[in-house]
Amino acid sequence: MPRAVIHADIDAFFASVELKRKPELKGRPVIVGGSGDPSKRGVVSAASYEARAYGVTSGMALKTALRKCPEAVFLPVDFASYEKESERFMTILRDYSPLVESFGLDEAFIEVMGQGEGEKDPFSYAPKMAAEIKKRVKRETGLIVSVGVGTNKLLAKMACDMGKPDGFFIIKEGEAEALFRDMPVRKLWGVGPRVEKRLKDLGIRTIGGLAKTQVSYLVRNFGPNYGRTLHEHARGVDNSPVVPFQEPQSMSREVTFEEDTSDLYLIKETLYALTEDVASRLRAEGYKGRTVAIKVRFSDFRTVTREVTSEAVTDSLNDLWAAALKLLESVDLLRSVRLVGVKVGELKGRK
Repeated sequence: MPRAVIHADIDAFFASVELKRKPELKGRPVIVGGSGDPSKRGVVSAASYEARAYGVTSGMALKTALRKCPEAVFLPVDFASYEKESERFMTILRDYSPLVESFGLDEAFIEVMGQGEGEKDPFSYAPKMAAEIKKRVKRETGLIVSVGVGTNKLLAKMACDMGKPDGFFIIKEGEAEALFRDMPVRKLWGVGPRVEKRLKDLGIRTIGGLAKTQVSYLVRNFGPNYGRTLHEHARGVDNSPVVPFQEPQSMSREVTFEEDTSDLYLIKETLYALTEDVASRLRAEGYKGRTVAIKVRFSDFRTVTREVTSEAVTDSLNDLWAAALKLLESVDLLRSVRLVGVKVGELKGRK
């Protein structure tokens, strides 16, 4: 059955929300993270495109960001504002389809549904829908959104990334092979620095080269699941559905490192900063939680989670960090780490 998927992604989301509130900072390098004080522990949650030009990336320690861009304006994370803008964004998207899969606060996949008799191919009107979404988000929120249209989630995501910033890109049926052929493997969705290095060590430097590689060879080197996924994605194949996400009774934060790391201090520092952010959100919105969970994703994409539940609910950073740190210490960190995250669940409502 013909399929069309739109990927919508707000450009530099946290920084854009801050610039909307502080228009006098437009054109200056803006970095959002932690308490907004780069002399203290914390990580970059977002950076404006001006700051990115200096090499500042999400997940980077604030102190490192300051060294790279000493003239940047540092601002504290304000999750209450970001979540409010995110909900406005998601509400707009849900007006166009019941199948909206959020992918963080600032991006989502939209499955394009049939519209009336005689229109059996949703791809025929998906570009018009994407253009309307783009205009409406700007008009109603003041934020710039990049959109990509494809015949599956992978191609929609790749199209969106190819058009940024303020992008609008379409990948039609049969176009993926020619578009991807000469692209470096790093541009393929899901390929990070560590996988890129491994592929280059195997003599695979382009997405086209990856597509021509025997799947059995990739399975031997990357395992059965990821090896097959690499081969399918390189050929533009992705059969995963768009799954609507119902917000659970939890608050969470996670970050993907720009480069996989084995630095235990950096991993702990990052997890602390994420826990601090979640604790701040709990207190700001009047919630307390009973369950603390952490997530660690390794360089080979193996992901482990650990969880602990206490008898009493809490919003205390000391309590939450003690639980998160203990969970982290129970994880075997023999391989380099790609992502860390923390979640507080079983929330009790506002008083």
